Amino acid sequence: MRLPRPLDPLRSFKVKTGLLVVASLVLASVTFWAASQWQFRFALLTALVVALVVTQVLAHGMTSPLREMTAAARAMATGDYSRRVRATSRDEIGELAVAFNQMAADLEAEDRYRRELVGNVSHELRTPITALQAVLENVVDGVAEPDEATMRAALAQTERLGRLVTDLLDLSRLEGGVVPLQRTVFEVRPFLDEVVRLAADPARPTAVRIDVEPTGLRGHADPARLHQVVANLLDNAARHGSPESPVLVRARPGDAACGLVLDVHDDGPGIAAVDRSRVFERFTRGGAQDGGTGLGLAIARWAVELHDGRIGVVDTETGCCIRVVLPPG
Repeated sequence: MRLPRPLDPLRSFKVKTGLLVVASLVLASVTFWAASQWQFRFALLTALVVALVVTQVLAHGMTSPLREMTAAARAMATGDYSRRVRATSRDEIGELAVAFNQMAADLEAEDRYRRELVGNVSHELRTPITALQAVLENVVDGVAEPDEATMRAALAQTERLGRLVTDLLDLSRLEGGVVPLQRTVFEVRPFLDEVVRLAADPARPTAVRIDVEPTGLRGHADPARLHQVVANLLDNAARHGSPESPVLVRARPGDAACGLVLDVHDDGPGIAAVDRSRVFERFTRGGAQDGGTGLGLAIARWAVELHDGRIGVVDTETGCCIRVVLPPG
């Protein structure tokens, strides 16, 4: 049961304290005057009791947020971040209660993210480790021969582990803000040619068509971080698109508000509108289960946001198109 807080609408704790003193004195004086026909000691005692009751009623609403915050802080010390404080007061303590609730919500989200990350990483690591262990056990037990096919299977699982660890390290550095940006002006076409060349996977050849207009288009960004973005988008397009159709990389100049617009378009099944924001979250896959870590698009989003840019899925008639918009230099 929540007791009333009659002083909550007031915006100043000092005003509340003054009203508390005034109310106690006035009611005590009125009570003493009304009981003056009694004996002096009984009248004085009645006035003191009335003053204490009024003080208790008014002070309870003034200090209850502090007691609630103390209880919630003790719960947080044991790992319970679900406690919230009733923040109906409009004074300084009410503002503190609002800030406390926001802090509790942030800590709860951070704790949930940490638990989900541990679970997701454990799941992602278990799959290739289990497969690699099975291959090696078969070789050691003599069930399988250490021929080229067996070793290639073991190598594929090792490479998957390496990609996962690399992506986790990249994501950790990006989220921690320890990756400095070194913005330079560069020509877009040679840059994209280099990214496509380095991103080529002999085990999964994918044709890429680059369309840059106008010729000689220049961008202003950190080439290393933007290389990471485009490479991850190409990898995502290759996993979801058909091998027969090339991936289209289109670059265009932006308007006064954006300096460069990059589109990566594949002919895959596309992404439903309700899932377009989720695909940039960690360990979220758009349907491909062929060795992706589920971190590529999350890394791309963080790298783009470091440039104060935007990344998202845009409407297209066929396939999937992810657009990166970078601000002008």
